[in-house]
Amino acid sequence: MGEMMKVAGYIERKSMLYQTGVEYGDYTMNHVLGCSHGCKYPCYAFLQKKRFGQVKAYEEWCHPFLVTNTLELLDKEIPRLKDKIQSVQLCFTTDPFMYEYDEICNMSMKAIRRLNADNIKCCILTKGLLPIELSKMDKSNEYGITLISLSEEYREKMEPGAAPIAERLAALRSLHNAGCRTWVSIEPYPTPNMIEQDLHEILGAVVFTDRIIFGRTNYSKVASSYKEHKHFYNECAAEVISFCQEHGIDYHIKEKTITEE
Repeated sequence: MGEMMKVAGYIERKSMLYQTGVEYGDYTMNHVLGCSHGCKYPCYAFLQKKRFGQVKAYEEWCHPFLVTNTLELLDKEIPRLKDKIQSVQLCFTTDPFMYEYDEICNMSMKAIRRLNADNIKCCILTKGLLPIELSKMDKSNEYGITLISLSEEYREKMEPGAAPIAERLAALRSLHNAGCRTWVSIEPYPTPNMIEQDLHEILGAVVFTDRIIFGRTNYSKVASSYKEHKHFYNECAAEVISFCQEHGIDYHIKEKTITEE
């Protein structure tokens, strides 16, 4: 992670756990406002927060604010909700293991421990580095990374503040080797006018994982301007399904990725 750790700002919130309303989620928590990874897909979470006036500009979004009363809120809300919750996703509008932000990562570890203490499963997704200490947590937890390309040049362009791809993959593989359930989100997958790449090569890099989620790029004029984008995503989805079936990997194709041409 390097010696120069980055420092977040601080805020408090009145609530923490809420239902996601998305197709593959249950409950979620967002114990950070903003995200230093600064993804330029564009980022759905940034667009949402900007629309509702919680952040004004991209630069503001890239400076994260840690919710200091996260654990107090969990202590208050878990007893009321634990019988309703199947799992908690970390996170829906931020990143729980924000690259080079130790205090955010530490809070995420504490939150996972607190949820697991009441037998609540956690489902993690990050573009940062998954700590090997997670292997000592509840074995029902699932640990995932986002991986839309193996090109570090493209990662630097589209995910400028996120962890390098090779390090991200190595951390995921370490958890897999330690007996943890792992998964990969290949979303938002770019169209060929954004980057020419081999999907099969990406799938091969994560063949060890338990589950793969695949989805198209949304909210991007560049992606939608690609003339054959519907046909492209239909073919990609078919390739993901075929690969996963061949290797015994669970898969989920995000809604509206497959379309009628």
